[in-house]
Amino acid sequence: MSLPIYQVDAFADAVFKGNPAAVIPLERWLDDAVLQLIAMENNLSETAYIVKAGSGYELRWFTPQVEVDLCGHATLAAAHVLFQHLQYDGAEIVFHTRSGPLSVRRAGAGMTLDFPANELLSVEVDLAVCQALGATASEALAPRASGSALLYIYEFQQDIEALTPDFAALLAATARCVIVSAPGDDCDVVSRFFGPAVGLNEDPVTGSAHCSVVPYWAGRLHKDRLQCRQVSARGGNLDCELRAGRVFMTGTAVTFMQGRVDAL
Repeated sequence: MSLPIYQVDAFADAVFKGNPAAVIPLERWLDDAVLQLIAMENNLSETAYIVKAGSGYELRWFTPQVEVDLCGHATLAAAHVLFQHLQYDGAEIVFHTRSGPLSVRRAGAGMTLDFPANELLSVEVDLAVCQALGATASEALAPRASGSALLYIYEFQQDIEALTPDFAALLAATARCVIVSAPGDDCDVVSRFFGPAVGLNEDPVTGSAHCSVVPYWAGRLHKDRLQCRQVSARGGNLDCELRAGRVFMTGTAVTFMQGRVDAL
């Protein structure tokens, strides 16, 4: 068996930026154990698999350790592969996922993701989490959906950039991923995403995190359109809008590599 594979830098306008994801189109689903092994071998934050299903596609995402319920950058990467390499000529792709139907629409030179907004609940700031992060947050929130990433709020962009997490301590403090966010200096919002619980110490650009980041800051800043930046080492920009309980994220993607998986 030989499978095509594409490596795409998502939420990036040039290679070596944004968040790399592998995309593997399949004719049918393989055993979950095989999907996980390929993702482990790729050793990227996510490997996305797509299978044609009616007029749309089924889509699943795997980190090197686990399958996840939602991933933004690998969804953008999958849409990029369909639009740019697999001759998908429609204006919109509908993906069927564990988080329900997700659509990606062409938007000029980029693409717009349509994701569900998280309903956020205030929770107690966990000092063990803050100690692991390296600074105490002013506020903490958790999506009503159990298992989703916690959102820790800081007051300044420099607070976010200065964090040097102890990932072993963070994993000991919580079984959930952690988003940290603050107002931006030259954009509306900055964030970082830490996920040792799913095998990702720091994710470069995390679309799914903005399902929490955007509704929080839309309420606090009293605006529905936000310029967001993830200030990881690679970095990435997202043009976001909150509308009718959905988060619309627009970004670009570029292909870094094409190849084949032959050792199956």
